[in-house]
Amino acid sequence: MKKALLLILAALSLLLSGCIERREFITIATASAGGTYYPIGVGLGNLWTEILTEEKVKATGQSSAGSVENIQLLKNGEAKVAILQGLIGAQAYEGRGGNFEGRPYKELRSISMLWSNVEHFVLMEKEITTGTISDIDTKSFSVGPQASGTEQSTLVIMEGIGLTKKNIKPEYLGYDDTISAMRDGRLDGGSLPAGIPVSSVMDMTASGVKASVLDVTDEQLDSINSIFNTWFRFVIPAGTYTGIDKEINTIAQPNFLATTTEIDEELVYKLTKTIYENLDKVHQIHNSAKEIQLESALNGLPAPLHIGAYKYFVEAGLEVPEHLIPPEANEAKK
Repeated sequence: MKKALLLILAALSLLLSGCIERREFITIATASAGGTYYPIGVGLGNLWTEILTEEKVKATGQSSAGSVENIQLLKNGEAKVAILQGLIGAQAYEGRGGNFEGRPYKELRSISMLWSNVEHFVLMEKEITTGTISDIDTKSFSVGPQASGTEQSTLVIMEGIGLTKKNIKPEYLGYDDTISAMRDGRLDGGSLPAGIPVSSVMDMTASGVKASVLDVTDEQLDSINSIFNTWFRFVIPAGTYTGIDKEINTIAQPNFLATTTEIDEELVYKLTKTIYENLDKVHQIHNSAKEIQLESALNGLPAPLHIGAYKYFVEAGLEVPEHLIPPEANEAKK
C-alpha cells in the first residue's frame, strides 16, 4: 500500500509539474490606472489570454509608475512585457540622458509601436513669426511639470533646434494650467504632447484663446532625431481643433510595446501575430488602440525588434529598417 501510494503521489507530482511548466504567465507593466497605458495593457493581456488558450498563456496588465519604472521591472524579470514612451526607451537602450546615463540596457527589445504621442507646441498668435517650433525662442513657455516625461521630451526637442532653457522663460505647468495661464495673459505657450485630440488644446481653441499649434519642419525633425532617433512625422488633420482649418505638420514619438532578449522567440512571435490578426478586437480596447495598424508598427521604435516580432513582421511583408533588425537575426545568418 505504501509503495502504491508513493507511486500515485509521484505520478500526481509529475502531472502537476507538467501543467505548471506548460502555463505561460505574462505580466505587462503599464502606468497608473487613470491613464492610457493601463487599460491598453490590460486589454492586450485579455486578448492574449483569450486567443492563446491552447498555449496556456495567462497575461495580465500591472499598474506602475510608468516608463522609467517599467524598464526596471523588465530588468528585474518582474515583467515580461512593458509599454514605454519612445524617448525613455531610447535613453535606456543607449544609456544616455535621464535616469540611464552611462548604463545602456542593450537587452531591451521592441515588439511594436502602439499609438502616437503627438507633440503640440502651442503659442499665442501674436508671438508667431515663422509658424514653426523655433518661434518659442525668447518666449515664456511651459516645458511641462518638473521631472515629467513631458519635460524630458520637450528639452530634447528644444536641443534639436538649438535652444535650451536659457533661451526661453521656462514654466513648469500641467496641461490645463498651461492653457489657463495663456488665457490670463501670463504665458506665451507650452508643450502639450498626447494622443489627438488633446482635451486641453480643444479647450484652448474652443474657448477663444488666440493661439495655435506650431509646425515642425523636415529639417527640424532630422535634427531632433540626430539626438534620439524616436520621432516621426505626424499630420494632425484640419478641423481636429476648432478654428484650425489647416493641417498641422508636427511630429510624434511612439508609445511602444517592449520586452527583453530573455523572452522566448516563439512566444513573442505569437504575441505579435495575435495583435495583428485580431485588430478588430484590439481597436475595441481603447480609443487610442485604434491607431494600432500593421503599416505603422515600426514607426519611431528606439530599440531593435525582438527576434520573434522581427520574424512576424518579415512574414507579414514589412521592410524592416537596418537599425531595427535584431543582432540575433544577423548572428543566425552567419
